Amino acid sequence: MRLIAEDLDLPGRAEQHRIVVAMSGGVDSSVTAALLVAAGFEVVGITLRLYDLGAAIGKMGACCAGQDIEDAARVAERLQIPHYVLDYEARFRAAVIEDFARSYRRGETPVPCVRCNERIKFKGLLEVARDLGASALATGHYARRRRGPELYRAADLSRDQSYFLFATRREELEDLRFPLGGLKKEETREAARRFGLSNAEKRDSQDLCFVPQGSYARVVTALEPEAGAPGEIVDPSGRVLGRHEGIAHFTVGQRKGLGIASSEPLYVLRLEPEERRVVVGPRCALDALTVALGEVNWLGPPLGEGAEVPVSVKLRSTQTPVPATFIARGEREGELRLAASSGAAAPGQAAVFYDGERVLGGGWIRRAA
Repeated sequence: MRLIAEDLDLPGRAEQHRIVVAMSGGVDSSVTAALLVAAGFEVVGITLRLYDLGAAIGKMGACCAGQDIEDAARVAERLQIPHYVLDYEARFRAAVIEDFARSYRRGETPVPCVRCNERIKFKGLLEVARDLGASALATGHYARRRRGPELYRAADLSRDQSYFLFATRREELEDLRFPLGGLKKEETREAARRFGLSNAEKRDSQDLCFVPQGSYARVVTALEPEAGAPGEIVDPSGRVLGRHEGIAHFTVGQRKGLGIASSEPLYVLRLEPEERRVVVGPRCALDALTVALGEVNWLGPPLGEGAEVPVSVKLRSTQTPVPATFIARGEREGELRLAASSGAAAPGQAAVFYDGERVLGGGWIRRAA
């Protein structure tokens, strides 16, 4: 598990390089810092104070605030490295939390972890790393970066986080490193114990960092009250089947919690926010073979207008990649043609393309047909 400069695609000896580590207070980023220190790199730990939704929802958050900052500071002290806390609360609220709420208000299903990596963590921390004269920014993500630079899935696919990194630009990949990409989670915890880190047994977070106990609707309606306005649940023909307490409680593909009786299982087919309607229907009505994408970030070889590339694609983070063809449609736009139906393609979710283990890029789902 020993790291050397060559493993991180850095020239010369480890002691010639300063590396900034994004330290969230969790075991993954802590082990990242410890491995780099053990390898001889000059390491600087940075923790971002991202949010406090107390004023909006009446409860303090927990990630990258409070206890997590203390945990990161204790690890830094153990490793004898400098550690700084930067206040990014205003940036995070505008770029991630408010964007999350607006997306739900539009009837979408957002992926705020991607937006956070794209707009806050990598953008902001890379600027800090460069200002500090660092050779790279390292994070605790389970993904792999290879010379090129190219992005790959983690060696342990059960921990792979490459889906959440698709929006990373090639120029950012130049300066990013993911030292845990070849490890299994248990190996990471074993390393934490060996280094004597106080958070070696700390549990992984199961919720979005700014959403207490998974209460998405509470956050959304606090920021976008219209998303909590009641409305109708209808079938595809417009026949009213019931009432709902706000579109913030629903997402495309959802089956449970509809609150209506039916002789067959019903699923959310689409949300019509302007009419405050939730449209439901049978599972087969979710099947889509064509998916329109926006804000495409392409990490593969250059493509021309109309180019068609065979890929494997994930339409949601937990999905196994399925065969498809990506078609380039103008600047940062595209289309996916699936080889077979792969279930709900929810607007607002990310579609991420792979060539085997390599990440070719991805885009945001606009609509499916």
